[in-house]
Amino acid sequence: MEYIAAKSIISQYVENNSWFGINYNMNIYKGCCHGCIYCDSRSECYGIEDFDKVRAKENAIEIIRKELKGKRRKGVIGTGAMSDPYNPYEKKHMLTRDALKQVNNYNFGIAIATKSTLVTRDIDILKKIKEHSPVLVKITITTFDDELCKKLEPKVQVSSERFKAIRELSDNGIYTGILLMPILPFVNDTEDNIKNIVKNAYESGAKFIFAYGMGVTLRQNQRDYYYEELTKLFPEEKLVKRYMETYGNRYKYASINDKKLWEVFTHECKKYGLLYKMKDIISGYKSGYEKQQISWF
Repeated sequence: MEYIAAKSIISQYVENNSWFGINYNMNIYKGCCHGCIYCDSRSECYGIEDFDKVRAKENAIEIIRKELKGKRRKGVIGTGAMSDPYNPYEKKHMLTRDALKQVNNYNFGIAIATKSTLVTRDIDILKKIKEHSPVLVKITITTFDDELCKKLEPKVQVSSERFKAIRELSDNGIYTGILLMPILPFVNDTEDNIKNIVKNAYESGAKFIFAYGMGVTLRQNQRDYYYEELTKLFPEEKLVKRYMETYGNRYKYASINDKKLWEVFTHECKKYGLLYKMKDIISGYKSGYEKQQISWF
C-alpha cells in the first residue's frame, strides 16, 4: 500500500445538502481499482493521476480523530464519493473500519457509497453509530446480469453478491438501498434490466433505489477510456459509432428510451413500495433522529 501526505480529510460542514443530506465528506483513499469502465472520477477535472492505483492518506485515522474532535456541528459524514472505501486493500488495512470507530466515538452519522460486499464486515460498528445518529448504506448496482456486470465492473463483486450484502445489512437494521447509476445507452438501458433490479432490490430488503436519470455522463479523458473499453468488450456492436452518431461529444448521454425507462422505473418502485425520490430517502434514514439533530445545533 502506497501512502500519500494529507493535511485534512474531512470537508467543511454543508447545511441542507440535497445529495442524501450529507453534511461532510471523507475520502481516506485516492484512486480506485474496481475497473468500472464508466467511472466519472477518472475524468481529468478531478486531477487523480494513475486513477486505477489505490493510495491511502498518511496518518488518516489520527487526522480524522482530530478533525472530528474539533467539529462544532455534528452531522452525517459521507464516504465513497471519489474512491470506494471498501477497495481490496481495506480488508487488510482496515482504515475505513477504524474511521467508522472514530465516527462512532464522536457521535456523527455516516452515509456510505460502495460496490463492495466488504461493507458487511462493519455491521457491528454501523449498528453502534445507528444508536445515536443516522446511518445509510448505498450499494451501486447497474445490471442484474452477472455476466454483463463482469464486463462493466470487472474487479468487484458481481451484482448477485451485492444483493446478498443488501439483505445482510437490511436484516441487521441498517438503512440500505441501491444507486442505480449509470444507465449506459445501448448496453444496460433495457426495461428488463430495470424491472429485475427493482424486483431483486425488494426481495433483498432494500429501502430505496435512487437513479439520477437514465443515462451516463462522459467528459474529457474518461470519454476516450470508455470508448476504448466498449470497443474491446462489444466489438461486433460498433457501439462507439452509435454513440458518436447519437450524442456527438456532449456531456450527458441520456438513453434514447429514457422517458419510457423512467416510467418503468417509477412504476416498479411504487409497485414494490421502494422509495426513489431523494427527499423521501433522506427523510427515511434520518427518521427518528430529528430531536437529536436539533440538539446538535
